[in-house]
Amino acid sequence: MAQMTETAGPMITTTDGTPLKLALARATRRSKLRAFLLVAPLLVFIVLTFIVPILDMLTRSVSNTEVQTAIPETAALLAEWDGRDLPPEAVFASMVRELSDGDRRRDVSRMAARLNYEDGGFRSLLNKTQRQAARIKAGPYREAMIAVDKDWGETRTWKIIQLASPTVTMSYYLNAVDLTYDANGAIVQQPEWQRIYVHLFLKTIYVALGVTLACLVLAYPIGYLLATLPPSKGNLLLILVLLPFWTSLLVRTTSWIVLLQTNGVINDTLVWLGVIDTDNRLSMIYNMTGTVIAMTHILMPFMVLPLYSVMKTISPSYLRAARSLGANPLVAFVRVYVPQTVPGIGAGSILVFILAIGYYITPALVGGQDGQLISNFIAYHMQKSLNWGLAAALGAILLAGVMAMYWLYDRLVGVDNMKLG
Repeated sequence: MAQMTETAGPMITTTDGTPLKLALARATRRSKLRAFLLVAPLLVFIVLTFIVPILDMLTRSVSNTEVQTAIPETAALLAEWDGRDLPPEAVFASMVRELSDGDRRRDVSRMAARLNYEDGGFRSLLNKTQRQAARIKAGPYREAMIAVDKDWGETRTWKIIQLASPTVTMSYYLNAVDLTYDANGAIVQQPEWQRIYVHLFLKTIYVALGVTLACLVLAYPIGYLLATLPPSKGNLLLILVLLPFWTSLLVRTTSWIVLLQTNGVINDTLVWLGVIDTDNRLSMIYNMTGTVIAMTHILMPFMVLPLYSVMKTISPSYLRAARSLGANPLVAFVRVYVPQTVPGIGAGSILVFILAIGYYITPALVGGQDGQLISNFIAYHMQKSLNWGLAAALGAILLAGVMAMYWLYDRLVGVDNMKLG
C-alpha cells in the first residue's frame, strides 16, 4: 500500500483541504446552475408561448370528445351497431333519455356544433329533438323520434353520429385536404364545390415562393450597394432599408391600399403620363397582384439584411484578382462574387419564405377574395365558424410543410451555411 501511495504521489488539495478534483466538479456544477438560472426565464417564456400552444393545437386537431360527453350511453350502443338498417330500439330509447336530461343541455349544444361540421342540418335537428325529447314518456321510441323529425329514420343520420363518436378522430385532417368519410366509413373526396383547401395550400406556397424570388431579385443589388458604398452613403441607405421596421405594419399595408386602388396614386400617375386612359385603369387592389406587391415590400428588409451581412465580409480583392486573371466584370461577378453570397441568399430566402407562407394581415386587407391565403381561412375558422379542430388541423399541416421545407433546405444548402450576420 505504501508503494502504491508513493507511485501515485501526494493528493492535490485546495487551501481548505478539499481534493482538487472534487472542488473542480463542484465549481462546474455551480457554473452550470448559474447558466441555467440565467436562461430559465427565456426557457419558460418559450415553453408557455411556443411549445404549449403548438401541443394544444396538435391536441385539438384530433380531439373529438363532444359526442362521448353528451351521449355516452348512446355512443356505446352505436359502437356495436352494424350500420346496415336503423339502430335497434335501445339506441332510440337511450338517445331520448340523454337528450331530455337538462344537465346535458350545454354538452348537447357542443355536440350539435361538432356534428354540424359533418352535416349542415345537425344543429337544427338536435335542437329541435332536444326541445321535444322530454315529452316522449314511453316507447316505441323509434316511431316517436321519427315523428319529431323524419331524419331520424335515415340510416345516414345515425351513421354520422357513429363515425363522430370516437374520442380521437382524423376527420379534421381529412377535411383539411378535401377528403371525408362516406356513409360506410371509407375515405372519399369531398364534393367538387367543397374542395378548397388543397388549392389554398398550393396557392399559398406559390405566393410565398413568388414573394421570396421577388425579394431576392430586388434585394440583391441593394445589399451589394450597402456593402460597397462609402460608409456615409451606405449608412444612409441602410437607414432607408430599416425605416419600414419603425413604421406600423398596419400603416404600411393601408398605404398600399391608397397607392394601388383604382383611383389611387399609381393609376392617377399613369393616366397623367398618358400610359393608360382613365377608362382602363389597372386593377391592382383586392386581388393577388396587390397581395404580392404589398408582401414583397413589407418582407424586403428580411432579405436585404442577411445579404448585406454576408456581402460586407467579402473582400473586393477577390473581384480585382479575377479581373487581373482575364475575367470580364460579369464573369468575375457571377463566378467569384455570387457563390460567396450563397449563405446570405439561403438565410434571407428561408426567412422570407417562412414569414410569407404564414402571412395574414396583408392578404386580409389588400388581397380581397382572390388574394386570400390559407392563414386567412385558419383565422376564419378560429374567429367566425369556431371550428377550432379544422383550424388546428390546417395549422398543423402548415407547420409540417414549413418543417419539411426547412429539412429540404438543410439537405440542399445546409443550415450550417446559413448566416444572418
